[in-house]
Amino acid sequence: MALTVAVQMDPIQAIRIAGDTTFALLLEAQARGHRLLYYTPDRLSLQNGRVTARIEALKVQDVEGAHAELGEEGRIDLAEADVVLMRQDPPFDMAYITATHMLERIGPRTLVVNDPIEVRNAPEKLYVLQYPELMPPTLISRDKAEIEAFRAENGTVVMKPLHGHGGAAVFRVTQEDPNFGSMFDFFAATFREAWVTQKFLTRITEGDKRIILVDGIAMGAVNRVPAANDIRSNLVRGGAAGASELTEREREICATIGPELKRRGLILVGIDVIDGHLTEINVTSPTGIRAIRRLGGPDLAAATWDAIEARLKRS
Repeated sequence: MALTVAVQMDPIQAIRIAGDTTFALLLEAQARGHRLLYYTPDRLSLQNGRVTARIEALKVQDVEGAHAELGEEGRIDLAEADVVLMRQDPPFDMAYITATHMLERIGPRTLVVNDPIEVRNAPEKLYVLQYPELMPPTLISRDKAEIEAFRAENGTVVMKPLHGHGGAAVFRVTQEDPNFGSMFDFFAATFREAWVTQKFLTRITEGDKRIILVDGIAMGAVNRVPAANDIRSNLVRGGAAGASELTEREREICATIGPELKRRGLILVGIDVIDGHLTEINVTSPTGIRAIRRLGGPDLAAATWDAIEARLKRS
């Protein structure tokens, strides 16, 4: 059955399709005969209880620079779509949160992926703290004395924004680092909210594994190795992607969190694991699908659409 699929994303003309998970999902949807509609978050409106978007018809092809063909413009009541893909990138700020409040109003017929209520309730570096037994020592605070005590106990740490993304503003701070005071001042002046201070995992040099779970089941992984003289493994920061299988510990992590992800309607999730430690649960706009496929792994775009279509049949 052909579906009407609306995708809420950043400007499609600017994406790099070789590594873009949203683009992989669109290619698969189109291959299945689904109708694609495109809009950016600023085109979303709420009036008298109805959520609408100014949309353009969309066709995609796997050709860099000619990957998107935008067609007729229009306006749609999003409750008339079968699926809405909420795929704009973070930051997870008030604009993002406002979009979740709007999109939660369009159910129950329309399936939003991922469920906007659960996306709002599961900030990636906070939701993961439901599983402290799976994590390295982690502190969420902007209190200098607490952070200093945490450093004294754990040695070298990583400091990063609570709602950051893509490896931006991630710093390694040693136990006796003379830059700590300046780093604290920088974070305190830049972020209104608390930030993350986490024990530094020395085996990050061997990679930060991105594991994709589809409807709560681990489906594939890619190991991201930081570039020389960098602790950030994000592919957009120069990390190198390598094929990877799951270890027994990683399967244990996925088995622990998977059922709850499924219950929450978080169909497509990317978790980050370093040396057997869970560090993030990414639910807003997780990536990794194209890298996994390129390295010989399974087609997770197809698996995601299988899960979406199965949910629609059950509803």
